[in-house]
Amino acid sequence: MRNRNVGWLILGIAAIVVIIIFLFNSALKDIAFSTCSMETALCPMNKTMSQQTYLSLTIAGILVIIGLFLIFSKEHEKIVLKKIKEKVEVKGKPINYSNLDKEEKIIVKALENAEGTMFQSDLVEKSGFDKVKVTRILDRLEGKQIIERKRRGMTNVVVLKNR
Repeated sequence: MRNRNVGWLILGIAAIVVIIIFLFNSALKDIAFSTCSMETALCPMNKTMSQQTYLSLTIAGILVIIGLFLIFSKEHEKIVLKKIKEKVEVKGKPINYSNLDKEEKIIVKALENAEGTMFQSDLVEKSGFDKVKVTRILDRLEGKQIIERKRRGMTNVVVLKNR
């Protein structure tokens, strides 16, 4: 749900809470006046009712503030991660596919199609392998010094070394 919609929902709930507070307070005053044998100002229930009313109105006010904040706050923009294009030293030698097994070839070809740089999570999608298998394949490719993984936040960028 969008922040703005949640804000309107919270404002609606706050309005309902305020109405319930006043209805409850009115009914409570009627009960207190009919049962209290003292003067209205001296009745201990009168002080308690006002404290409860202020407390509940404060809570409703906090709900209103939260709702207004959500309505007028900017929507979080979807963060679009651009693929990081890093310049890698050109070594001049092509990748030797004869040393790679079938799974490693799939990963390397996916990297070549992405111009040598790709997020590890995108490799999982492109290859059709699960996360653990891709990680193990990348470990082997890194051991053969064909790729390099660089940490970027919560993910890895995989870069072909021989491009």
